[in-house]
Amino acid sequence: MLRVGLTGGIASGKSTVARIFRELGAHVLDADRIAREIVPPDSPALARIARAFGKEMVRPDGTLDRAALGTVVFADAGKRRVLEGIVHPLILDEIDRRVEELERSDPQGIVVVEAALILELGRQDEFDTLVVVWADERQQRHRMARRDGLSAEEAGRRLDAQMPLAEKRGRAQFVVDNSGDQSACRVDAEGVYRELQRLSQTGKGR
Repeated sequence: MLRVGLTGGIASGKSTVARIFRELGAHVLDADRIAREIVPPDSPALARIARAFGKEMVRPDGTLDRAALGTVVFADAGKRRVLEGIVHPLILDEIDRRVEELERSDPQGIVVVEAALILELGRQDEFDTLVVVWADERQQRHRMARRDGLSAEEAGRRLDAQMPLAEKRGRAQFVVDNSGDQSACRVDAEGVYRELQRLSQTGKGR
């Protein structure tokens, strides 16, 4: 099975490209979705977050208040590292488990792991190839404001918390350009996926 890391910056369009890859036949694992699944009400991980950041991080219905937590950790690098220490090992273990299941069920397939921090965490060598979704910073800021209602200051803090997208682009084997319209992004993504299929068929990931 070809293991593909799909990364980029906040609001660069990773989910859009992941959806296209899924439509074309890839198995897609979304690290953000898994991050939500590992902190259900009454879970050990959620309890650790509440102890570290305060009970106000848990809503009255027992679920994690991700917006409140995001405001705290993106304003303080130390607190962000504390959160990462709690959730990242759980997320990575679950991704590994699901990849192994897919390899058993579809050994000739393509699995795409969509995750923002592949390079920041030094996990790139666990993949056969790396795809970065590109958009310029102005577009990222605009999308964050429109999608998440973030101020310019909040958007800037979140961008600063990640490796610059230009650096990620330089370290990728493939780049999908999402700086234009959706149709252009799809054309680019389909072209990259054809290359991934070729790699899968030849067994030459790196």
